[in-house]
Amino acid sequence: MNVMEIKQAIANDLKVFWDNTSYQVIKDSKDQYLIKHASGNCIGLTWADNETLNGKQSDFFIGE
Repeated sequence: MNVMEIKQAIANDLKVFWDNTSYQVIKDSKDQYLIKHASGNCIGLTWADNETLNGKQSDFFIGE
């Protein structure tokens, strides 16, 4: 999935994960997209350019 597909899926109330279901992509209260681990730790979905994903496109998926 690319950045736009991920953001659209989240806007459509779908759950997006990275690598495995322990890492969910979320949109926080500041409208930031983050990859959040089940432990609570987060990193940005993208680098500072807002285009380069923090992970391979092929590692993002929609789940339940």
